[in-house]
Amino acid sequence: MTDVIHQLARIVQTVALAEQPIDQVNLVVESISTGMAVDVCSLYLANSRGEMLLLASRGLAANAVRSVKIPPGKGLVGLVATSRHPVNLADAESHPAFYYIAETEEERFHGFCGVPLVHTGKVIGVLVVQGRDVRQFSEEEQGFLVTLAAHLALLLANSPLASDELGQQEGRITGIRGAPGIGIGYCRLCDHGELYAVANAPCPDATGALRDWHDLLVVVRREIEQEQQTIAGELADSVAGIFSAYTMLLADPAFLGHVEKGIIAGNWLPGALRQAIQHFAELFRAMDDPYLKARHEDIHHIGNKLYNAWRGIRAETVPPDRPVILVGAQVSVSEIAAVPAGMLAGIVCLEGSSLSHTAVLANALGIPAIMGTGSIRNLANDCLMIVDGNSAQVMLNPGAALLTEYRKLEDDQRFLMQQLEQIRELPAVTTDGADITLYTNTGLLADISPGLRNGAQGVGLYRTEIPFMIRNSFPSEEEQVAVYSQVLSAYHGKPVHMRTLDIGGDKQLPYFPVENEENPALGWRGIRFTLDNSQLLMTQVRAMIRAAQGLDNLRILLPMVSSTGELDDFRELLGDAVGQLLAEGYAVRRPALGVMIEVPAAISQIPFWANKIDFISIGSNDLSQYLLALDRNNPRVAARYDHVHPAVLLEIGRILQLAAEHQIPVSLCGEMASDPVAVVLLLGLGLRTLSMSATKIPRIKWLIRSLSIKTAERLSQDARACRYPADIRARVEAALAAAGLQDLFSGHTTGAGNPVKLRPA
Repeated sequence: MTDVIHQLARIVQTVALAEQPIDQVNLVVESISTGMAVDVCSLYLANSRGEMLLLASRGLAANAVRSVKIPPGKGLVGLVATSRHPVNLADAESHPAFYYIAETEEERFHGFCGVPLVHTGKVIGVLVVQGRDVRQFSEEEQGFLVTLAAHLALLLANSPLASDELGQQEGRITGIRGAPGIGIGYCRLCDHGELYAVANAPCPDATGALRDWHDLLVVVRREIEQEQQTIAGELADSVAGIFSAYTMLLADPAFLGHVEKGIIAGNWLPGALRQAIQHFAELFRAMDDPYLKARHEDIHHIGNKLYNAWRGIRAETVPPDRPVILVGAQVSVSEIAAVPAGMLAGIVCLEGSSLSHTAVLANALGIPAIMGTGSIRNLANDCLMIVDGNSAQVMLNPGAALLTEYRKLEDDQRFLMQQLEQIRELPAVTTDGADITLYTNTGLLADISPGLRNGAQGVGLYRTEIPFMIRNSFPSEEEQVAVYSQVLSAYHGKPVHMRTLDIGGDKQLPYFPVENEENPALGWRGIRFTLDNSQLLMTQVRAMIRAAQGLDNLRILLPMVSSTGELDDFRELLGDAVGQLLAEGYAVRRPALGVMIEVPAAISQIPFWANKIDFISIGSNDLSQYLLALDRNNPRVAARYDHVHPAVLLEIGRILQLAAEHQIPVSLCGEMASDPVAVVLLLGLGLRTLSMSATKIPRIKWLIRSLSIKTAERLSQDARACRYPADIRARVEAALAAAGLQDLFSGHTTGAGNPVKLRPA
């Protein structure tokens, strides 16, 4: 072989670009066969029973592909898998482990080299090349296969082909959970044009194009207002916040100016619009924070809306006679608004994430949604579909048996939701009388409505970064007051914990980048950044306090605090801000102040801060990652991450003990707050306030109202004796199942004939 690195890069890139899993495995064998000039190249992937399925081959009999299964440990392929080591033989048939399968017709081949595909320590497949001649493959060839297998393992690890037989995957597409639930309906394709596909072109009349641009803005703003009125009728009024993000961009001088400059520079209107949208979208896409990264999808959405309005295309009205599943690369608010009330059964986006506006809106509407499926073959208007938002799977043209099963699950789900609705206004009280406070997390104004609708008792974490990210300069005090006022007013009479600007490191401001940091997670971020830019922090704090005037429900939360000096500096600034506003005639009060316990160093300093703060919020995501030195968004180590790790539970127990000794109220936000297993353990440790995404509140309230603190304490104590997170989970899940609460972690619902036990008021 020559130019090994070039060959390796070409094969990996070719496979990575394939849209469907089966295309990937076919490209693997074709590319290797060509690159190595071998007679046979085959790829085996392990199924859930440990069998090796022959999923692709170039050289073996065609009828063997997708039908041959090698039992665990059998044959040379099994030897490669069990030894986790290459097997390179001159004559395969003479080896004692040789296992002949007539269907493959491999008796014609002698030379054999097989290498394992290993991901997170587990063999997920075997890559094999064979030759007609009796000869061992060279060390260079074997090394190439070993290197290639390491790359392919990363690409194929999450493929649905890696764990199930191909036949079971036909018509089944796996994506990302956008919103839970089950929906059955008929496909409605949303494909009206993609702005990103527009090319630059000369603009013969810049003055006319600028006039068209301003007219287009008027038209789209009017459309957004109409869509808001259509959808808001199904939700609380505060759902208008999701449209505010769109109208905010359409009024942003930086965005408008970017388009106008493009036109004046000689680009036609669609080209200038594409450049502006891509510019602002990429600012968000470059961020590591998943929540902020997802905002690039919202900008892309509004770009497509503007482009299609320019083309004169409008969302088609859907006939009100049967349930509809909207499917598209992106599904816009316009398409959702065009579906008659009660007829939208599901949403499938080929692109996007669980944090996109489409997913947020689907959660607010209670519509199952699946994001990021990639291209779907055989997709057509009016084909019957099942959307399983619980398992993030789409099924095309399901058979009668599968359809019957899912119709029953759909009925069961509807029944459970009706029962959970009965406890929406009831308190989260355990069976032995312990009151638990349930807050919601927000960051988009669109998140307000679901929280209120699901009975949130306040906002446990409000992220303030968005107004700073969508502009080309720092937002003014007045602009921030306008945003914060909407949240505080919506939760009038309920506490709202607003986190000060958590910027720096992975969350870059486009107009104030923080560069040259080798380790951003340990760098200039959070409170460190804002204290060093105290003029920005003063403006934000003044805006928060002004927005809370007359409401008195503001609680200020400081991120990433690690030293007493940082807390002292902020307290001084807070006092100055209150003094300034009083002197200016504002009737304001000093708000309660708290710190997020995210940095492990903060834990031991809680006693030092007792007389300086009013509350503590445990940021479970960052705290777990710092304690375990694991990035849960890194696919190479994500499988090792579990927030019920013994070390995490012990440290949270220490936080609660220290806080109790100094009478400091404690809440917890992050994924732990909506994980049923973690919630049981947290209650047993003594935590009484949780903050989570709005859609998780009903089920967690059900859990709390079905559980006693005594049981939680016993399970928490049992967990302390476990060395492994998996053992902790198994023990708690078994207890929940015994109490009839298995639906909390199974992703399925209880049958209507066996109603769940919902304790009355």
